[in-house]
Amino acid sequence: MSTDEDNDSKFMRKAKENPFVPLGMAGFFAIVGYRLMKMKNRGDTKMSVHLIHMRVAAQGFVVGAMTVGVLYSMYKEYYVKPREEQKALAEKGTLRR
Repeated sequence: MSTDEDNDSKFMRKAKENPFVPLGMAGFFAIVGYRLMKMKNRGDTKMSVHLIHMRVAAQGFVVGAMTVGVLYSMYKEYYVKPREEQKALAEKGTLRR
């Protein structure tokens, strides 16, 4: 039972560190669920073609979410963090005077 709690807390910690991972997972399952429901009305499309389209759409969403996550972390690391450090140095300099 404690390993379940550890896994849940680990997942929540990772989700807070990178919020785009759960978003990518949710989008993946939403696309797969939608395409599976739509499978009844696929018309003349072969099953294999329908499944390939479903897989490509789901993978595309996950790759897009990962890309946005990387861009967001780069933004925080290279844009926000240096500004905060500069502000801290500026405040530290004014306190010494």
